[in-house]
Amino acid sequence: MRYPPIVKNMPHILHGGDYNPEQWIKWKDTIWKEDMRLAKLAGINTLTVGIFSWTALEPEEGQYNFSWLDELMDMFAENGVAAIVGTPSGARPAWMSRKYPEVLRVNESRVRNVHGERHNHCLSSPVYREKTMAINERLARRYKDHPALAVWHVSNEYSGECHCPLCQVKFRAYLKNRYKTLDALNEAWWASFWSAAITDWDQIESPGSPGNGGHNGLKLDWRRFTTEQFVDSYLNETAPLKEITPDIPCTTNLMAGYTGIDYVRFAEVLDVVSWDSYPQWTSAEGNSEIGLRTSYCHDLMRGLKRKPFMLMESCPSATNWRPVAKLHRPGIHKLQSLHALAHGADTVQYFQFRKSRGGPEQHHGAVVDHYGGENTRVFREIADLGERLKGLDDLVGMDTPAEAALIHDYQTRWAIEDVNGLLQEKTGYGETLIEHYRAFWKRGIPLDIIDSRQSLEKYRLVIAPMLYLLREGAAERIDAFVQSGGIFVATYATGYVDENALAFLGGFPGPLRKTLGIWCEEIDALYPGETNTVEWEGKSYRAFDLCELIHEEGAQVLGVYGGDFYAGTPALTVHRRGKGRAYFLAARTGRDFRDDFYRWLAAEAGIRPRFEELPEGVSVQVRGDGEEEAVFLMNFTNEKKQVQAGPGKAGIDLEPFEVKILQS
Repeated sequence: MRYPPIVKNMPHILHGGDYNPEQWIKWKDTIWKEDMRLAKLAGINTLTVGIFSWTALEPEEGQYNFSWLDELMDMFAENGVAAIVGTPSGARPAWMSRKYPEVLRVNESRVRNVHGERHNHCLSSPVYREKTMAINERLARRYKDHPALAVWHVSNEYSGECHCPLCQVKFRAYLKNRYKTLDALNEAWWASFWSAAITDWDQIESPGSPGNGGHNGLKLDWRRFTTEQFVDSYLNETAPLKEITPDIPCTTNLMAGYTGIDYVRFAEVLDVVSWDSYPQWTSAEGNSEIGLRTSYCHDLMRGLKRKPFMLMESCPSATNWRPVAKLHRPGIHKLQSLHALAHGADTVQYFQFRKSRGGPEQHHGAVVDHYGGENTRVFREIADLGERLKGLDDLVGMDTPAEAALIHDYQTRWAIEDVNGLLQEKTGYGETLIEHYRAFWKRGIPLDIIDSRQSLEKYRLVIAPMLYLLREGAAERIDAFVQSGGIFVATYATGYVDENALAFLGGFPGPLRKTLGIWCEEIDALYPGETNTVEWEGKSYRAFDLCELIHEEGAQVLGVYGGDFYAGTPALTVHRRGKGRAYFLAARTGRDFRDDFYRWLAAEAGIRPRFEELPEGVSVQVRGDGEEEAVFLMNFTNEKKQVQAGPGKAGIDLEPFEVKILQS
């Protein structure tokens, strides 16, 4: 499948980054013009402006100054640069905080923040909502017909939460709408425990500290409410943009490692997903691990809408907020940029284009550093990449086909990270998903990363590690997938609670019990260093951390435990149901087991890698539209590697950090 380009009538890879020209208004006649020259040299065709420009656009309440932005937008159009225009709500002006203190966020201890930094605003504040809508409407009306306008970038890196009285009122309204009655709310929260029953809606408070951690159900609902707050704020901001410029796509930059928002829900209101990627590359060894984890993040973000995304921010060199601001070694910049394209990005963008002279990010990597010219190693690498991107127009809109999927569920993560039991705060949901992903990445088998609410029909194989919380309909979708011929894999700690974090009665894995053909009676948490084994196919594999004790109820036993009082009991099972099969792995195992198991299972599912064996540190990813395709070979090591292309074919050599794209 091929999707339309992100920017209408611009079927090119977008190459650019965050530009903060308001910092250089005093020198606009020299620096702005020089920046246009440098952008052309670097092969840059898009720049992002206005994200933190509120004070420059509205220095006093109701007094607007767009003249500098007018001039800049005209310069963009004259120089063939598409403008990604930011709404400035990520950092409000000081006059607003002083006159309307309600716009300032209140922390979980119920203390109102002072003015400063960014993202320090209350999403419930009517004043804040009114002011953001007003300035966004003026931006949209002013630039609706401007030839440079390409994308709206709404706010910046949504995150955090507010516990002010306004948010408490909205939280109660959210709960009233969700539960209708206090009886239903108290049952969902199991509020008879610790005498936590609510007898009046006004008694409800957001979870805070100290002394109000809250029940599991309360904390889950607070996270859901916070997600809806961000969705509602985004919709408030985009309302005038959509009305006045309906053909201009809207997005906001996400952060793959952030778990405070259910991004699957948030992505429903985005026209295109964009995210900020900052891998921490090393100087020599260990980059294959960074490549793996960054691949996972790209696939997680692509999976939100299952179509091409925007790499909104990346760093061309040293990332200043890292504990060690390490320079990118030669070749790394091109590798990380093409790596994003391989996993579905249609853009390569940076923070930042020109380094700030002052402020917290004055030493953050940039296309143009404080030296101010093109005679730097970083600039030359960016210009070289820009030249290569010009030849990759065929990639624009290409799908990233995958026959297998990994289920990552934000609300499951919230629930399992809050559980009192198992391994407490070390249960490791996120890390477990990466470890299952690893077995496919090492073999060059693409995976989609999806949510338990998304459809499964297109896949041959679906893996759902630790699907602890099952939302309404999830078990039914999984069972239908299996019965129609799909292969499903579940693990320990699956199907324990419903969407209110209430334990399923009648035996785990709850509504997946018939699908998997097992009953999970107990789960054993092992001390650090304590191990058991899983015996499968004549080999013994280490088991650690969590071992679930199960009974087969129609499932066939494939592997058993080797030790402790549950030696000889099932550790790996398969249940044939309908036309498909459902596997259950009862213990946390090492990489050796997952490598062997998924190699065997992929073959069973008819999923073949492009190359039978890949050297350590080399990854493969494919983009295609059903007729044409591009195969990316990426070497994440500082050593030369060779990929065997098959019998009778010459090997493919990869230099350190090299990316080769095989197009057909």
